[in-house]
Amino acid sequence: MGMNTDTVNESEPAPAKTSLWEDFVDIFYAPSSVFARRAEGKFGMPLLIFIVVAVILYFLTRNLMQPIMDGEFARNTAAAMRKNPNLTAEQMATGRGFFEKLAPVFIAVVLTISVFGTGLVLWLVGKLFDAKESVAAAITIAVYAEIPRLVQFLVNGAQALVMNQDSLTATNSVGLNLARFMDPDKTSPVLIALGARVDVFTIWVTVLLAIGIHVLGKIPKQQAYITAFIVWIIGALPAILGALRAS
Repeated sequence: MGMNTDTVNESEPAPAKTSLWEDFVDIFYAPSSVFARRAEGKFGMPLLIFIVVAVILYFLTRNLMQPIMDGEFARNTAAAMRKNPNLTAEQMATGRGFFEKLAPVFIAVVLTISVFGTGLVLWLVGKLFDAKESVAAAITIAVYAEIPRLVQFLVNGAQALVMNQDSLTATNSVGLNLARFMDPDKTSPVLIALGARVDVFTIWVTVLLAIGIHVLGKIPKQQAYITAFIVWIIGALPAILGALRAS
């Protein structure tokens, strides 16, 4: 597809080298610069740092988030036992204990899959608009776009610290999204899944994806934001499909 005047100039000089830690700061106020200087697509170390920090923040906020985990466990246990009367509370408790022991591993795996999945989808959708970035560069965009999730850990923990524990009944109890205002026991799981996507941090990530594909994919801003919006829609599908199976 054709290029217009807001397309990134391919003849621009290479940006100055900076440290990865500067990238993790600059992504909050100068994301275009971060993406421009990481155009080579070396995502390994940024991804490792992101995952390590995320796991550390999980440990720091775990006790604060315990009421939410208890509420989710109780809700999921009741739903599972309704579907399979042969399940016992003891079996569910054993499964929970196993999950809690391996939670850091699960977090690392889920975040890695999320970054790679987002990067690949961004690369594929970008091809509809003749984006020029490589697969590695698209994954790099996804890594840096996810960095606001680290702030989300802290924001969620801070809310859990000051909120009444009786109101901490679901993951979305501390979410800055539409699902926060939905009763998880009375609202359709599909509506909750959709409401959870209309989230401050998810929108932030989506905007960063658009900036990244504009800079590295060298496509116009309008097409970059359409690309990111399509990625946002595709990203909602797993949760919606899971909600449909649960309903």
